[in-house]
Amino acid sequence: MSASAQQGLRATLIGVGVNLLLVLVKGVAGIAGNSSALIADAIESLCDSMTSIVVYAGLRYAMRPPDENHPYGHGKAEPLAATIVSLGLMGAALAIAVTSIGQLVTPHAPPEPYTLVVLGLVILAKETLFRHVNKVAAEIESTAVESDAWHHRSDAITSAVAFIGISMALIGGPSWRIADEIAALVTVPVIFHNAFGFLRKALAELTDAAPASDIDVQVRKIALATPDVAGLHLCRVRKMGLEYFVDLHVLVDGDLSVRDGHKIAHAVKDAIRDRIPKIHDVLVHIEPSELMPFGRE
Repeated sequence: MSASAQQGLRATLIGVGVNLLLVLVKGVAGIAGNSSALIADAIESLCDSMTSIVVYAGLRYAMRPPDENHPYGHGKAEPLAATIVSLGLMGAALAIAVTSIGQLVTPHAPPEPYTLVVLGLVILAKETLFRHVNKVAAEIESTAVESDAWHHRSDAITSAVAFIGISMALIGGPSWRIADEIAALVTVPVIFHNAFGFLRKALAELTDAAPASDIDVQVRKIALATPDVAGLHLCRVRKMGLEYFVDLHVLVDGDLSVRDGHKIAHAVKDAIRDRIPKIHDVLVHIEPSELMPFGRE
């Protein structure tokens, strides 16, 4: 298993452990302290735990080597996991909305002051977890791990808004009692916005959209710097999980032998993979340069 995969799995497992602990703390404190916002927060943490497990399973499956049925490997499992996580995030937002609306029309006791202490600790824990997991996601370029990180950030936002709502309910008295529920509802569009962004990103990867990074620019530079390469006709890059695949059309002298053209193709492939380790494979197609009047790109 690659170091990047191990990083992603480790960060995901940490998230699962922290979320399960927070589900217990927030759930008990929310029920005992009469806080709808804190209960909603516990629901989101529970969803975070389940989606983190999905991310872990997706990463593990994506790391499987190619086989007869999957000659390009199992990398698509990673953006598929990100898609499930995004849908789970939308489900969490819906659950929060339903719970909060139900509490708005149901008379209940005001939240207890100690719930603010619980929320303060939750905000600190989740923001710290977000920064760690998001850093790992950026290093390994994982859509699934990045979406999992933003689950933690969404939880921190939910907790921060809940903190404000409970504070208003406690300070304002009975007339401000619904501030707790309103605070929970405010988080719903924020969560939906983040979920939709990651869903769109995951679906783009599943449909082989061009990656947003400048990796194709790097590939072109390396290929053009390879000896005997006269130019490039085509360069296509697609992302498969944590790795990239490249299709490249290279222009060479048309009078070269097949053997020499083969050597140039291997030189291009080896140079690209040596310089950019996250590229798993490069398919090089050789074309005679005289068929392309403009030669080098």
